[in-house]
Amino acid sequence: MRRNNVFRLAAAAAGLALAMSGCGVTGSGSGSDAGNSAAAGGPVSDLRIMVPNTPGGGYDTTARVAAKVMEETDIASNIEVFNLAGAGGTVGLARTVNEKGNGDLAMLMGLGVVGASYTNDSEAKLTETTPLARLVQEPGAIMVSKDSPYKTIDDLVKAWKENPGKVSVGGGSSPGGPDHLLPMQLAQAVGIDPKDVNFVSYDGGGDLLPAILGNKLGFAASGAGEYIDQIKKGEIRVLATSGEERLEGVDAPTLKESNIDLVFTNWRGIVAPPQTSEEDKQKWIDALEKMHGTPEWQKALADNGWSDAFVTGDEFTSFLKEQDERVASVLSELGLA
Repeated sequence: MRRNNVFRLAAAAAGLALAMSGCGVTGSGSGSDAGNSAAAGGPVSDLRIMVPNTPGGGYDTTARVAAKVMEETDIASNIEVFNLAGAGGTVGLARTVNEKGNGDLAMLMGLGVVGASYTNDSEAKLTETTPLARLVQEPGAIMVSKDSPYKTIDDLVKAWKENPGKVSVGGGSSPGGPDHLLPMQLAQAVGIDPKDVNFVSYDGGGDLLPAILGNKLGFAASGAGEYIDQIKKGEIRVLATSGEERLEGVDAPTLKESNIDLVFTNWRGIVAPPQTSEEDKQKWIDALEKMHGTPEWQKALADNGWSDAFVTGDEFTSFLKEQDERVASVLSELGLA
């Protein structure tokens, strides 16, 4: 018997996978040079965006598309995007929290880092950071390799219920992240005890992709946008998506259409270190607001099936606090926090 378990989480993500990973070490500058450039009417310069997981995943894609759009539209110049992976994003979170007052640094983050901060028992918390903006949101997708025996979501659920431990599910986030919470909520919705789910964690979508393509998992739960090229080529089959409505460009029903009462969306945003000055905070927010208004950014959203969920300042601060509390509650129910 399926349980009624509608679980909603806001979500954010952005654009099109473009460059490969950069690597760098964050300096401790105050951001005065970049601020002066912006004040003078020119592009903001020398900003750095940290990606707290491996190249190729959703955070990495989002950061690189944002940087590309800002540079192409002369909003900013010389933006460095670099990866600092580990512990579900909490290595990057700890680095961000330790960079107090560094006005040129920001971290791309989302629901995954919120959850990982609890499941990895991180001393650093997102509530310590300076919220800048939530960017976009997207539904999750239940995906298999083209060689999978599961042709429909009903095929998968039938096999999963018969032997939950045998059907492994992979996700590009640590326990507590969106790729973990989605299958746990799905299990509850179809009558499976989440404690019986065989979840395999990967450090980002870039690491998860080979496991999907190699048919090494029963199924994967993640955002479809990270794998849109493989989906279009027919290398990955989407069995269902978790939004209220079908995902444009993806030939798959929603979970609700499949008589599974679950809606789940993921989000991504960007935060700065603690004690970032008001001047530097506004420098970032101004740049992101300008980026959000460009046709290039809107095209990136449309191309990848992500929804615009842009908010800044106090609204994003309140949203982060609510998400932190909600994820802590859900993980506690699952015995993970």
